[in-house]
Amino acid sequence: MSELKEEKSLNFIEEIIEEDLKTGKHQSILTRFPPEPNGYLHIGHAKSICLNFGLGIKYNGKTNLRFDDTNPVTEDTEYVESIKEDIQWLGFNWANEFYASDYFEQLYAFAVKLIEKGLAYVDDSTSEEIAKQKGTPTQPGSRNQYSERSVEENLQLFADMRAGKYKDGEKVVRAKIDMTSPNMHMRDPILYRIKHAHHHRTGDAWCIYPMYDFAHGQSDSIEKITHSICTLEFIPHRPLYEWCIDQLEIFPSRQYEFARLNLNYTVMSKRKLLQLVNEDHVTGWDDPRMPTISGLRRRGYTPESIRDFAERVGVAKRDNLIEFSLLEFCVREHLNKVAFRRMVVFNPIKLVITNYPEGQTELLSSENNPEDPNGGTRAIPFSREILIEADDFMENPPKKYFRLAPGQMVRLKSAYIIKCDEVLKDDAGNITAIHCSYIPESRSGSDTSGIHVKGTLHWANAATAAEVEVREYDRLFRVENPASEEGDFKEYINPNSLTVVKGYAEPAINDAALTDRFQFLRKGYYCLDKDSNATKLIFNRTVTLKDAWAKEVKKG
Repeated sequence: MSELKEEKSLNFIEEIIEEDLKTGKHQSILTRFPPEPNGYLHIGHAKSICLNFGLGIKYNGKTNLRFDDTNPVTEDTEYVESIKEDIQWLGFNWANEFYASDYFEQLYAFAVKLIEKGLAYVDDSTSEEIAKQKGTPTQPGSRNQYSERSVEENLQLFADMRAGKYKDGEKVVRAKIDMTSPNMHMRDPILYRIKHAHHHRTGDAWCIYPMYDFAHGQSDSIEKITHSICTLEFIPHRPLYEWCIDQLEIFPSRQYEFARLNLNYTVMSKRKLLQLVNEDHVTGWDDPRMPTISGLRRRGYTPESIRDFAERVGVAKRDNLIEFSLLEFCVREHLNKVAFRRMVVFNPIKLVITNYPEGQTELLSSENNPEDPNGGTRAIPFSREILIEADDFMENPPKKYFRLAPGQMVRLKSAYIIKCDEVLKDDAGNITAIHCSYIPESRSGSDTSGIHVKGTLHWANAATAAEVEVREYDRLFRVENPASEEGDFKEYINPNSLTVVKGYAEPAINDAALTDRFQFLRKGYYCLDKDSNATKLIFNRTVTLKDAWAKEVKKG
């Protein structure tokens, strides 16, 4: 009998879309993802990408990628390229690639139309004066004398602003709405400002640039976006979005808001992330400790795990703090299915199998992934001298210790059962080697020894082990919500967020590619880092095998 799949309930945006399609309000849907090209995307943007593109896919609609490039001072083509790479890596493709700068002429014409209707004016006030005139949330604002300029004067001044006759900050264009509105965004908001700055796409063609609040809704309307999905902080901006569309009598795009993603033990503000980069607290935007998509990718996260995470977090109407451990759970779930198993020893101790023929090497077979029936096997060389973890041996073990100890037996993974016969030490009492004997009939896959042991150890063949550098990454911050703590958020950086260790790996590791994912047996999940070269392999820990952090928090 086939298993019935539980139907997932719709989120509130899906409910709206289904109603709009059912009633014929829209024949098809068109969403957009509108990043500012002023930084690298982070996991919060990933959620928004998954939502916007996911809705387009689910309802046979389309999604545009539109760069909100209205502030030339902070923008760079480096960011544009990184954003496109991140979206494609997550597995999505956009219907059209647009830029707010594509619409500069159209947006200028819209502003002219508002001036002609007496709904916008040129203001000579300074930013400080404008802030003062706006009043406070409990006190109404007041208009200045510039709001009484005639339509003709405003049109001439706006044309002069465009022609470059004024310096930065000398004049702005403001909408003429309501200085007593309880919504501060409706108190004659600024629509245009002067910025003599080189733009990454339009060069020096413009020296006036639209404000985001003006460019956003009109760009949506020009593209005929049906569902403009934003985060909750844009709720107070929506009345202005709608006011501009209504007054300009253009396609009525509609804005809907959902809760942004907040993740514990990190920061999600672009400004704070930029500080971490610029002040060298991390190695760059793609440092594996960063919550950026490029950082997660370098750390070994997979697109599937991030899409799964976005799905599990869901679409809410209220802000909350999501556990980092949920993201780690999602990547463990996926990596368990796809990662190649490899044996790597971090803290080696030499083990000599005294009854194994000197000079002999045999090739043993081990599965690449027990979860994948088509994963295949690999050959592992085995000989008289091997390396095991120092932590896997104890001279005076407690009861129920199933690893190696004098007189005790264990199985070497995919190899033989061995018994500890003797421990060699130097003059200072440090263990230099462990002498063992092996049971020839106990070879994995063809064991006829009849001996059962409870412990299985990973190991590396001493003569053929590949030396690797392993970067063990942990939480970037040692407190759950660094942005809300007292003082500078950077004071809460976790000093143990990166530990570098040396590893000795089975030779199959030499074939590692940047796209491969690995489980180092009994250690965690890892991937090859881009800093690797022909003579030095470097691996990043993506995540531990189990949630070790939860235990630490409990202890604390």
